Amino acid sequence: MRSALSCIVFLGCFLLTSCSYILNHLPGVYTIPIQQGNIVDQTMIDQLRPNMTERQVLYILGSPMLVDTFHQKRWDYLYSNQPSGEDRQQKRVSIFFNQDNLVTGVQGDFKPSPTPVNKPSEETTIDVPKREIERTMWQKIKGLFGFDDIDDSPKKDPDAKPDSGSQIKTPL
Repeated sequence: MRSALSCIVFLGCFLLTSCSYILNHLPGVYTIPIQQGNIVDQTMIDQLRPNMTERQVLYILGSPMLVDTFHQKRWDYLYSNQPSGEDRQQKRVSIFFNQDNLVTGVQGDFKPSPTPVNKPSEETTIDVPKREIERTMWQKIKGLFGFDDIDDSPKKDPDAKPDSGSQIKTPL
């Protein structure tokens, strides 16, 4: 009786673990690759140079995943990826700073290249032509309510000469 119960328990545990393996590896079923942490690649590490400031490192690598309270001059970047049910790939990089907040070392799964690398810019500049408009949107809205900025008083011609013999006429 006792051996039959232990066999049932053992068989049940074996079936449960095999079910999870089968469900994770079903043929034809797409599983989403899960990326966690900071995406760090070799081109980003190649841009790091000694004596870079913390701000420059933030610009290149982004904010660190972990800033240890006991080692505040060390920033840790962790990245893990598990594509389509395969084994998880995990990368780790630690950046060390000195008292002046300048980079003194890089440690982890990536090593910086010995020669400086300049990343080509992926940005493009587009010249937008100037728009020719008669009236702005605000002027059009004001025109709907009768505030056209149109002055009804007669305008003086700037080229006209003033009359020297003009007299002021007052009604009697």
